[in-house]
Amino acid sequence: MKKSVFVLMAAVLLIVFPGCTKTITNGPGRLVMNITDAPFPFSSIESATVTISKIELRKAGDGVCDSIYPFVEVLSDTVTVNLLELRNGLVQKLADLQVPQGSYDLVRIYVEEAGLKVKDGDNYSVKVPGGKQTGIKVFIQPALAVEGGLTSEVLLDFDLSNSFVLRGNFNSPRGINGFIFKPVVRAVNNTTAGLLEGMVKDTAGVSIKEASVWAQQDTVVASTVCDTLGHYVIPGLRAGTYSVFAAKEGYDTVKIDDVVINAGNRTTLDFILPVK
Repeated sequence: MKKSVFVLMAAVLLIVFPGCTKTITNGPGRLVMNITDAPFPFSSIESATVTISKIELRKAGDGVCDSIYPFVEVLSDTVTVNLLELRNGLVQKLADLQVPQGSYDLVRIYVEEAGLKVKDGDNYSVKVPGGKQTGIKVFIQPALAVEGGLTSEVLLDFDLSNSFVLRGNFNSPRGINGFIFKPVVRAVNNTTAGLLEGMVKDTAGVSIKEASVWAQQDTVVASTVCDTLGHYVIPGLRAGTYSVFAAKEGYDTVKIDDVVINAGNRTTLDFILPVK
């Protein structure tokens, strides 16, 4: 009798509180992959492009089949992306497709070529040694869990200032004579990441354009550059506590500690930079 009452009460709870569980099917899940840029403040550069021919995701091994076929192809059509257009939270969609359920821990990006156009200057391009054959391998932090019927998102964040190492004097268009391409990329599980944004102004309340802002834990995690209105956005930050810096030539650098980023939330943080 007691067992029957318990079963009945459990059934009633499932009916009364249907929203306490999320609907997960046994089929594939939806994956969205976007690309963005951690820019550099070089006013003499008109465009910085990467040509990507293929992107694959590695499925964490959980069986014999996964060991034999560990990668899922999510992009097979060649696409050229101008990273300078993807600043302060702007992204370009690379893929939107159904993929098998499971945990994915690594992305492999096949970059064929990188290009740089100098304002009122020359175009430069370099082939990526081995990039077309072996790809750039980047771990996804934290691993991406794809569940049936649900949407997951990966954000590829190119660190432009470290990926494109300019040769010559980058303060003048005529002084630039090429670049070395050393791709530095973050692969972020954007499903569980947070976003940081705000304004950078001086003590008179005037917006400071092209100020550098970066979030740091033990090392720099992500960075960006303010737009012409002094606004900045850093997407794809893992939940946690950060020190955030803002700097601009002619102003004191300001550091704010204990900035908490929550998963799936937007955090606003403004800066006031004193003139040196």
